[in-house]
Amino acid sequence: MSGYLRLGVNIDHVATIRNARGGEHPDPVRAAKVAAAAGADGITAHLREDRRHIRDADIERLMAEVGLPLNLEMAATPEMLNIALRHCPHACCIVPERREEVTTEGGLDAAGLHNQLKPIVERLGEAGIRVSLFINAERRQLEAAKSLGAPVVELHTGAYCDVAFARENAKRDAELARLANAARDGAALGLEVHAGHGLTFDTVAPVAAMPELAELNIGHFLIGEAIFTGLDASIRRMRATMDEARGAAARQDTKDRA
Repeated sequence: MSGYLRLGVNIDHVATIRNARGGEHPDPVRAAKVAAAAGADGITAHLREDRRHIRDADIERLMAEVGLPLNLEMAATPEMLNIALRHCPHACCIVPERREEVTTEGGLDAAGLHNQLKPIVERLGEAGIRVSLFINAERRQLEAAKSLGAPVVELHTGAYCDVAFARENAKRDAELARLANAARDGAALGLEVHAGHGLTFDTVAPVAAMPELAELNIGHFLIGEAIFTGLDASIRRMRATMDEARGAAARQDTKDRA
């Protein structure tokens, strides 16, 4: 059983609200500072090709003003590679991106895009940037990430969250098992395994309890919940829920070993 589970807070949708009206309010960098004070371990921001939420200036300010590590989500394009190399964030998570999608719809096909991804992963690694690939929970994709030299993978939890929200219990359990198997397989391959997409207070605990996971990245739900309780409170509650789930799993593991 691993110990502390890191929480990365995605601030994209603070920028979405700002951009809906224009101007500078609400400020995603201010949100990142609130997240830091509330117990986040890192900040995630996705700089999309169409700049629909996070802007280039936001990345500059996040690097300059926020003390937490920045995880820059990016498409595998020359433009985004150049931006990443210019700023040198702590981490870059390569994600699939389609202009017409509302949000990221699934994991990156690391196996099918091997030749496109290889030089990007290498360039980022040479710059001292921790490279992560956002993938579906599949053995083939985990092995591709290992082959590419990416030290980290982030498992897409959206399918699990969708069926859990719909109360399709059998499908929920199957998706949890798939995530758990992938977490174990990834760790066995020597990868650092993260997870994220769609997690809420109601769905996070079974994922947080998976001992191989080192980090969860959560954004949209926390920003939405902030409307009702405030951003500080929503992050603190998520942090506490994760800690409780990880602690309970550790106690059960100790009991099982006794």
